[in-house]
Amino acid sequence: MSILSLYMMRTILASSALVLVVLLALAGLFEFIAELDDLQGDYQTPQAILYAALRLPNLAFELLPVTVLIGSLLGLGALAGNSEFVVMRSSGLSIRRLATMVAVSGVVLLVGTGLLGEFIGPPLDFYARDMRMEARYQTDEDLSNDAWVKDGPVFLHLERVSPEFEFGSIYLFRFNDDNELASIARAENSGIDDDDNWILENLRETRFRDDGVRVVESSMAVESFEVNAELLGSALAKPLSLSARGLLHYIDYLKRNDLDASRYEAEIWFRTSRTLTVLIMPILSLAFVFGSLRSGGTGGRLMIGVVIGLAYYLASETLSNSGQVFNLNPAFVNWLPFVVLSLITLGALVRVR
Repeated sequence: MSILSLYMMRTILASSALVLVVLLALAGLFEFIAELDDLQGDYQTPQAILYAALRLPNLAFELLPVTVLIGSLLGLGALAGNSEFVVMRSSGLSIRRLATMVAVSGVVLLVGTGLLGEFIGPPLDFYARDMRMEARYQTDEDLSNDAWVKDGPVFLHLERVSPEFEFGSIYLFRFNDDNELASIARAENSGIDDDDNWILENLRETRFRDDGVRVVESSMAVESFEVNAELLGSALAKPLSLSARGLLHYIDYLKRNDLDASRYEAEIWFRTSRTLTVLIMPILSLAFVFGSLRSGGTGGRLMIGVVIGLAYYLASETLSNSGQVFNLNPAFVNWLPFVVLSLITLGALVRVR
């Protein structure tokens, strides 16, 4: 990597980091203000501040494409304003070579965005939401977090799910190959052990047969379901609180059980396209600074970055949500903004002289 590539990388990363700090400060403030209306039980102002702080990594992941665009426009625009790009071009560097150098910064930001969206943001977001729920609802009666899950021919209704995966009473509805109800069972207490076996206490099962009804009771029963603690946690978590690995695992489970996975497929495609957009933004900024923004001030570059960033953000969010509402192909609607942005970047670079 040349000294010039490192120089431009340092410029882009420093500007993007500064923009990210400003945007996160605003986003965190708005997140905290929104939580003030939900103060309840042990969930008071200190807990709301902690919740907003834990949400910052996920917010940073969502804001990074816009952040990189504004930061690149400011950083590269400053270089253009000081005629440094004129010197580079005069020394024989082509637009393609400069775009390659800028793309190196995009690759670094791409890796950082991927790590943030996979290993940092989702776990902290899940912990923040779980912490808020436990603090707001002090008793089990107030905590309404029951769940329905499917495991092949068995439907399970869990009346209460704790962080330790103790579920209280549980209902099991078994169906035969003809989709007819074969049995109904209820256990007074249930949970998952370290081997992912389901432990059912005081189980009472009513079995329906052609020759009558039979009731079977057991003080302790052990069942083996495909739904383990990890899958159950995925079922209870919001899609944005899941890592990409968790999303893929849960999508596979939903499809194998003939359940609708479109919401989670939309999230994985949305997350992938947003991550790759970080690679495009510095190159798009390069095309702009060779145009009218070369002689413009910082305010002009900032305004262009905000307008383009907001247009991309609103378009991607709108298309993603519309795709789920109108049952459109999740891959198409979530990749469309990235493809359009790539074409705009390519066209802008071709026009640069």
